[in-house]
Amino acid sequence: MVRFEGVEVRYGGKAILQNVSFDIGEGEKVVFYGKSGSGKTTILTTILGAHIPSRGRLYFDGRVVNAKNIIDVRRAVSYIGQEPVLGAERIIDAIFLPYSFKVHRATVPSEETITGLLELLHLSRDILNKDAAVVSGGEKQRVAIVRELLQNKELFLVDELTSALDRESKGAVLDLFRNSGYTLISVSHDPDWYKICTRFMKVEGGRIVLSSDHPEL
Repeated sequence: MVRFEGVEVRYGGKAILQNVSFDIGEGEKVVFYGKSGSGKTTILTTILGAHIPSRGRLYFDGRVVNAKNIIDVRRAVSYIGQEPVLGAERIIDAIFLPYSFKVHRATVPSEETITGLLELLHLSRDILNKDAAVVSGGEKQRVAIVRELLQNKELFLVDELTSALDRESKGAVLDLFRNSGYTLISVSHDPDWYKICTRFMKVEGGRIVLSSDHPEL
């Protein structure tokens, strides 16, 4: 599904990623780990087209990603950061924000579908009527997950997704992704998150220095 071939990303004359290569297939659950500033998040945002590689190539579903097809990639990919931006004052407006665009207007979800996903992630239906400014960081993370699930994305890119969650809420999120066929590319330092992942890549200084089926202790 996603392949990096010798990708280098530079910013301000400095190499943020250096000769990064990997291949992630459909349905895999992969986590990048390492020290802060090592380049982990840059890998995720490069997939979304936020950075143009100065060297190497990025492939999505067998096609080289370029300026002409990056929109198609973004339509298939979900990105949820550590502090999601909901983009609306009320939660219900944030949920329906994607459907304000013509490309999504034919797929507006039912109230029953929305409520079901909220309950799956231990969120009350009442949250829909709340202002985004007053909900907790953990609630925002779960609302962001619901919004992306409603759009039937193929690939989830998530950055420290469980960082603001209590144990019960974290368990609901872990169960969701553990028991699904979603392709998952993540950044995390959470040992609980590691339990649902199948491949672990350690990043140091913008390079992948270790790839294994278990994290380095």
